[in-house]
Amino acid sequence: MILIVDDDKTICMSLSLLVKRAGYESVTANNAEDALKIIRNTPLQLIVLDMNYSLDISGNDGLELLQKCKVLQPETPVILITAWANVPLAVEGIKSGAFDFMSKPIDSSSFLSKIETAITMSSKEPTVENTSVFDRSEIIGENSQLKSILATASKVANTDASVLILGENGTGKELIARAIHNASKRTSQPFVMVNLGGISQSLFESEMFGHVKGAFTGAVSDRKGRFEMADKGTIFLDEIGDLDLSCQVKLLRVLQQHTFEPLGDSQTRHVDFRLISATNANLSKMVANHTFREDLFYRINLITLNLPPLRERRDDIPLLVKHFVNIAAKANGISMPEVSSEAMTFLTKLPYTGNIRELKNIIDGAMLVFNGKSLESKDFERFIVNHSTKTIESTDNSKSAVTLDDMERNAILNAIEKYDGNMSKVAIALGITRQSLYRRLEKFDIKI
Repeated sequence: MILIVDDDKTICMSLSLLVKRAGYESVTANNAEDALKIIRNTPLQLIVLDMNYSLDISGNDGLELLQKCKVLQPETPVILITAWANVPLAVEGIKSGAFDFMSKPIDSSSFLSKIETAITMSSKEPTVENTSVFDRSEIIGENSQLKSILATASKVANTDASVLILGENGTGKELIARAIHNASKRTSQPFVMVNLGGISQSLFESEMFGHVKGAFTGAVSDRKGRFEMADKGTIFLDEIGDLDLSCQVKLLRVLQQHTFEPLGDSQTRHVDFRLISATNANLSKMVANHTFREDLFYRINLITLNLPPLRERRDDIPLLVKHFVNIAAKANGISMPEVSSEAMTFLTKLPYTGNIRELKNIIDGAMLVFNGKSLESKDFERFIVNHSTKTIESTDNSKSAVTLDDMERNAILNAIEKYDGNMSKVAIALGITRQSLYRRLEKFDIKI
């Protein structure tokens, strides 16, 4: 049973018909007194509450009723409805325990999606459908923190809940985002990844919303924006903490209304997408410092997954080492070598400021030049980056240091020797094109 609270009987009727067509039963109330009678006496799956249901246009009555809802039925999710101008009021409602909010005019498909998500998320147990399709084969680890995160990701995957993935660079945020998309009902639709840190303020609207021919100098044809590309699918906004305030306002509107206008076009377009965001920034601190909008923060973090750095899950390092060694061995066309116990201990104790990505780079570098029977500590030492000095040093505390250029040059020379000067095989082993390889040969003055 869904309770709909609004002083406008027409809105109550239209929303009731909408949820009935979606297979839910509903009951309506046009004032706080009637709403509280229902809440006290009827088990509810969801409450839909208009924040301005009374004559008190400040919304204080709405906040008071919300607080009573959370006391009388604390496990029942509440979706707030408010005018766009009162989005800050909805943010206060989120702080008071509301599940999500929508602004008027209400989009029917978005409204039903939020209802389904809220009811699914409030259920005590994950559905069989959710747990059976969540593929974590590319996410290596058995650490308790990681398993807890994956359990939450599995539960929310088949909903349309917005997900915010937090974590340092290299912790696997994109892998988690892709796993959620692949386990969702949108899996056959596009997964569109956007690195917001790489988009300048001047290009934001064109990149995200697209443009029509002639919209600006150089716009020689129509171009779809990222949101339109993600229609019916998932849009993954990476590095959302890098977005400046003016772009945050533009982003908030499309996230709230699911509508936008391409540059140079006055026609509003509707887009259906699921939002996943990620950042290595401390958004709560940014909100406090007024560098990230509070209303946008609450729009994107309905579900938050906080990925631990690799140094907090060292028990997973041996699993990750074996995984990356196996991948590199297959790529290089060799049998998977053993990793000595000394080498594994050595790798387990490294600081990993670059997290899993750094570990993978160390393994890839060692495997590229490997020609023995077992991987030892010395095979990895030359590929360990000291990020404070941009050098790679041995662990014997010697004064010698190898620069990054030296490491790249040595890797190329070792690959040339290993593949007897076959440039195609060398390029493939190094993971670069032949053209890039020849540019590096010229850069390092390597004669062949």
